[in-house]
Amino acid sequence: MRVLLDECVPKRLGKHLAPHECRIPAQLGWDGIKNGHLLALAENEFDVLLTMDRNLSFQQSLPKFRIALVVLHARSNRLGDLLPLVPEIVSAIFSAKPGMASIVEG
Repeated sequence: MRVLLDECVPKRLGKHLAPHECRIPAQLGWDGIKNGHLLALAENEFDVLLTMDRNLSFQQSLPKFRIALVVLHARSNRLGDLLPLVPEIVSAIFSAKPGMASIVEG
């Protein structure tokens, strides 16, 4: 699956999410783009947006987008707090459905 890591997710997490292909907004010239516009851009190139923004699924009408959302609920966005969640994140990405949000808690 092609995964876009939101700016609030450490880019180093991407290398732990194999076999998924992960990119960050800065690699695409998308840094600083707001959520609705980011989803609109990402839905054409990615299967999943991985974020820690708990409000995103409430602020945007997800069913109108052809991209899935995986929301991480962790103590912080530090890599050390996210690494224990990697198996659940990988699984959530595999089962993610376009226009829907999944939550991974840790």
